[in-house]
Amino acid sequence: MQLKLNNEGWVYFVISCLITIIIIPFYTILGIFLCILSIYIFYFFRDPIRSIPNEDVVVSPADGLVTFIGESKSPLDNSMDKNNYTKISIFLSIFDVHVNRMPIDASIISINYIPGKFLNATLDKSSNKNERNIIYAKKNEDYFYIVQIAGLIARRIVCNLKNNQEVTKGDRIGIIKFGSRVDLYLPKNFNILITKGQRVIGGETIISNPKNIQNINSAILK
Repeated sequence: MQLKLNNEGWVYFVISCLITIIIIPFYTILGIFLCILSIYIFYFFRDPIRSIPNEDVVVSPADGLVTFIGESKSPLDNSMDKNNYTKISIFLSIFDVHVNRMPIDASIISINYIPGKFLNATLDKSSNKNERNIIYAKKNEDYFYIVQIAGLIARRIVCNLKNNQEVTKGDRIGIIKFGSRVDLYLPKNFNILITKGQRVIGGETIISNPKNIQNINSAILK
């Protein structure tokens, strides 16, 4: 697997390496600790190359553990959108890749940043209590949401999208720093191919096959 460092991680990595180089000749134990910290920073901000399925399917927006699948309303408070959705929650531990990806080809309708708390991201109430960034998008006549949610440790959500931007499935859309959660809201008529408790890979694991495309490579359904 090819690895590179996400742009958001370079500042942390360079500063950590410089401090390590300065400290280690004088304080060996502390220097070793800082060296390990530098390695972890690189590991946390890693941005691996992913094999994006060519078929017209929905892929996972993040790496992590599926903690919830169920019916939900729009995540936007006071929204005019009264449709029902299937909400899929993915918890990202501090050891998961934190780069978020677009789950489907779409046009961005709006991006809504909402300040909030920093509760444990495994709790379902973090969906509407925590600091979050709600991305509202459309493909043809289907609408869906991607919600980047800060966690207990996370203190910054980065979103690289803009209103009216056309994005492609698998595109990098941002990153949540240090432990977090991503909620994906799909139309109710989309079939769901994953289960609660399953681990998913951003940009690769197929979450839904709305057009029931046959002969999808089973190796991708992981």
